[in-house]
Amino acid sequence: MAEEEREIMEVAMEAGHILLENGAEIFRVEETINRICRHYGIKSGSAFILSNGIFVTSGNMEEETFAKVQHIPVSGSHLNRVAAVNQLSREVEEGRCTIEEVRKRLDEIRQMPGKSNHMQIISSGIGSGAFCYLYGGNLSDCLAAFLSGFLLYIFVLYISGPHLNKMMSNIAGGAVATVASMALFKLGIGQNLDRIIIGSIIPLVPGVAFTNAIRDIADENYIAGTVRMIDALLVFFCIAMGVGLVYTVKQRIMM
Repeated sequence: MAEEEREIMEVAMEAGHILLENGAEIFRVEETINRICRHYGIKSGSAFILSNGIFVTSGNMEEETFAKVQHIPVSGSHLNRVAAVNQLSREVEEGRCTIEEVRKRLDEIRQMPGKSNHMQIISSGIGSGAFCYLYGGNLSDCLAAFLSGFLLYIFVLYISGPHLNKMMSNIAGGAVATVASMALFKLGIGQNLDRIIIGSIIPLVPGVAFTNAIRDIADENYIAGTVRMIDALLVFFCIAMGVGLVYTVKQRIMM
């Protein structure tokens, strides 16, 4: 029985790990771990979740003692994996999965492929053009933002991502988006440089992380929410620094 209880706790923690590292909110991670524990009979299970760590314990006079900590670095979002784990937790509550099946499904979810580089590059361009339009850009501005966002994500995926740390990657990304926007503007593509730049930097903005930070704070998960908020604000600051550096260099050259 002790081995079975340990397996249940390991599976619950694995589900929480996948959720947290792929951008899920703190309450969702806690709820999933508790659902799995309760369904399989672990009444003393308890989870404490931070933005980059999971603490899971169980044990009383009737149940085996279990305690484990996992560090989970702050990373990007893969919401398809989050949705898959959510669906699996519902199936667990409905009694449709054994613990071995849950373990197998979690391994499959962890191996789910992310979006291809080509898809991310095209999506970056489309998103940049669409946001440029929302901020009041005309069709030529949207075209320039599309091309700038397209070039930006080529830089992110093949140069800054593999070779630079997070701070430098966002500074460089903001600078590249600004330089590309200015170059396209000089070539006569687009009429409103500010709107082109705003649209082109949107793919760098950590919208999911910022939204989750607000959600966590609203749910009184102050430590995790604050850490996520600081991380998102640091990204905003780095993007702005990259844009500002390009503008500063431009002004000095023109003087």
